[in-house]
Amino acid sequence: MPAERKPSYLDFDSEKYPWKQDIDYKDKPEKYRVGKGEQGVLICEPYKSEIGQFWRFRTPEVAKKSSEKIFGMFSNYLRANDFVGADMARKYLQMGYTRARRYANYKGGKKYDKDKDYKPLERGTGSAEKAQSAEIFYTAYKLAEANPVYKSLKADWKKRLG
Repeated sequence: MPAERKPSYLDFDSEKYPWKQDIDYKDKPEKYRVGKGEQGVLICEPYKSEIGQFWRFRTPEVAKKSSEKIFGMFSNYLRANDFVGADMARKYLQMGYTRARRYANYKGGKKYDKDKDYKPLERGTGSAEKAQSAEIFYTAYKLAEANPVYKSLKADWKKRLG
């Protein structure tokens, strides 16, 4: 039987984290790193403020409106040749999927019980409505990831800057 894992945020080391809150990534895009998944999404300004205000998944209707708005921003960033903005919008779409899935899997979106040494809570106690929201975001996220212009910019960025 595998050992129970605790949440990774318990051992978070902000000094080693490549994204910093005091950097304006529009002025200094060369400081941006693609990273894995959603890394940096809640730090990188001004994109966090530009995109985050539209990120919602409470109901499928809200998720549809939100994902369409963020996908539109993704497309606009690509048209402006702003890879960092496009990647951040893609991350918000991905995060819409993963967070809504967490609420679909766990009641209240809580995965661990911090009062019981971060023991995992029971899975399958969440909301079917959030599962629908997750699917809406997943579709938009996969469309963004598959965009040929985005894929080309991302490959070039990772090769040049990481």
